[in-house]
Amino acid sequence: MNDLCADIGFKSINHEGEQLCGDHVDVVEQSESSTVIVLADGLGSGVKASILSTLTSKIISTMMAEGLPIEECVSTIAATLPVCSLRGVAYSTFTIIHLRENSTAEIIQYDNPGVIFIRDNAVTDYAKTEMNIGGKKIIKSVIDLQENDIFVAMSDGCPHAGIGTAYNFGWKLSDIASFMEMLAPVGYTAKTLSTILVDECNKLYGGKPGDDATACVVKIRKRVPMNMLFGPPSNRDDCDRMMSLFFSKEGKHIVCGGTTSSIVSKYLRKPIKASLNFVKSDIPPTAEIEGVDLVTEGVITVNKVLSYAKDYLEGNESYEDWSFKKDGASQICQFLFEEATDINFFVGRAVNPAHQNPDLPINFNIKMNLVKELSECLKKMGKHIKVSYF
Repeated sequence: MNDLCADIGFKSINHEGEQLCGDHVDVVEQSESSTVIVLADGLGSGVKASILSTLTSKIISTMMAEGLPIEECVSTIAATLPVCSLRGVAYSTFTIIHLRENSTAEIIQYDNPGVIFIRDNAVTDYAKTEMNIGGKKIIKSVIDLQENDIFVAMSDGCPHAGIGTAYNFGWKLSDIASFMEMLAPVGYTAKTLSTILVDECNKLYGGKPGDDATACVVKIRKRVPMNMLFGPPSNRDDCDRMMSLFFSKEGKHIVCGGTTSSIVSKYLRKPIKASLNFVKSDIPPTAEIEGVDLVTEGVITVNKVLSYAKDYLEGNESYEDWSFKKDGASQICQFLFEEATDINFFVGRAVNPAHQNPDLPINFNIKMNLVKELSECLKKMGKHIKVSYF
């Protein structure tokens, strides 16, 4: 097995005046290295379109993840979903990106804008085969994957952006391809690339989208392990075992918490160099220990990371708040959200006496819940998570 993995990110904006999006993206993991991604665009907008696109993506992604052929998936969709009585056209359009063992990508497209493929930071053409399934023209492609390959799938709300305002005929697919090609060398994550593209579409719509617009980006990258230590062990005799396991792991090492930092300092026999530089007034300053990549305060900092993680999975509105800042929470976000693919949490179960003050809004359960919620958020980002308790 190769050491490649897929970074997957998507973002949508709703048609002006609609509470629900008519586009839907589903990501289903077949195994640790095989994934099915479906972007479906329901007919029209609003509730009806949302139901159609959700059903389409759910049915296709579930069937394909179970190994059923595309012909069966499409015929099932055609038989399951209704035909519009007004226009006589069916259900929804869709784009499927099926990653097999992180070595090949099978792309299946039906009536959505063509998938943009960027390799070596340049938009690259790829072979397409036409298939006829149930009277529908399906385009299929198979691509051998390389590191830094980028796939950009979208609903037709993206190329329709700017019609009658910024552009007479919308933002052409070739223009979108050039726009994404310009961003490719910067090293943004898939989520950030999809956010930038959809935000640009929103600007072209003048902030009043005339259609639902969704972008889904898949970026192929090498696996990057990361390790985070949070809290001392419940049994003091486990300190050395916890430290030896933590530092034996490949990748960067993040240490959170004052007591935890003291244990690390003692284990490494290196002093803690404290900082009084408050980069952000609500985040405690970081420190330094030789041999550790980042040393931060504990609960307050990790709680801020969790709030950024929740936002990242939704609108990604706080991206500018953490992406270039140097406070502890921002640096953890940069490590976990952007760099890491595989994250090992080493969590101590010791109860901090300082947290037992009834006037403080911190207790043991909050600390454990922080780890649980952050792990769940990171899993939704496509990270592989392992949590070890001591």
